[in-house]
Amino acid sequence: MFLLRFMVQVAGLAAAGCYACNAVGQTNSPGSGLAFPSKPIRIVTSGTGGGNDYSGRLIAQALTTTLGQQVVVENRATGLIASEFVSKAPPDGYTLLFYSGSLWIDAFLRGTPAFDPTRDFSSITLTALSPNVLVVHPSLPVKSVKELIALAKNRPGALNYASASTGSAVHLAAELFNVLAGVNIVRIPFKSSGSAVIGLLSGEVELMFATSGSVSSQISAGKLRGLAVTGEKRSTLFPALPTVAESGLRGYEMTSIYGAFAPPRTPDALVARLNQEIARILARPDIREKFLGAAMEATASTPDEFVGIIKSDMAKWGAFIKKAGIRGQ
Repeated sequence: MFLLRFMVQVAGLAAAGCYACNAVGQTNSPGSGLAFPSKPIRIVTSGTGGGNDYSGRLIAQALTTTLGQQVVVENRATGLIASEFVSKAPPDGYTLLFYSGSLWIDAFLRGTPAFDPTRDFSSITLTALSPNVLVVHPSLPVKSVKELIALAKNRPGALNYASASTGSAVHLAAELFNVLAGVNIVRIPFKSSGSAVIGLLSGEVELMFATSGSVSSQISAGKLRGLAVTGEKRSTLFPALPTVAESGLRGYEMTSIYGAFAPPRTPDALVARLNQEIARILARPDIREKFLGAAMEATASTPDEFVGIIKSDMAKWGAFIKKAGIRGQ
């Protein structure tokens, strides 16, 4: 459902029109004597159909116009394979990684980090943020976070939530809720976020901290009841819903982070050029609208700001995963 929606949107992306922007000084690739870019650029990401793929294709299409060189998206079987490939690519700006917070959260789940994103990659920019949304099956007699917490405390271990893979945003958002609210809502794992939503719609499970795009249409249709969003502030995706924190659970926040990376030791001039180009694209109203259509909020940053966001997220989730004893499969 969610993946299918993304795949339809990816397939239907129209050719971007010319975008008027201020001229950016040409950057020479190290040792080449040629202006950057002088050949096609590839954006490497994980499998087709998800947020990484969608954002990569949308930005690649616009970059092709603004840079005057073809920018193509290359999907790898997993995020780990995509990340390893880019980490070993030449630091010349022609191979980029578009990926999410899984890049650093996976390290805490497995005990032995595969990558340190602040060391093994050159951070270019944040590209999008996407909060999860706490939804319940209409049969569950709660209409707010406070009512859900009260019910869970009155019925310890009786309520359950749908979860995708261990360490996914869907999983971590629910476990953070359990800890901060002092409740025991039992995890029911599914093979994917899409199958978890199906389980929730059928009434097999009672609630879910779902990815925004996977349940937005079901909330609108009244098939699921939205209680709150998991971000730090209210989301333009669900303007009528409060945050979990403002609903009474202070300190709660969970947001999926998407960003662009280059191989380690990519020259600062190239990182700055790519940052400037991508940031201008993300500021375009038409691009922002397309991101919202995929339940993502286009958001750019400076490279240093992006590194700060990553370090903060690593500190938060590293400590939580260790304390909660969550281990990858």
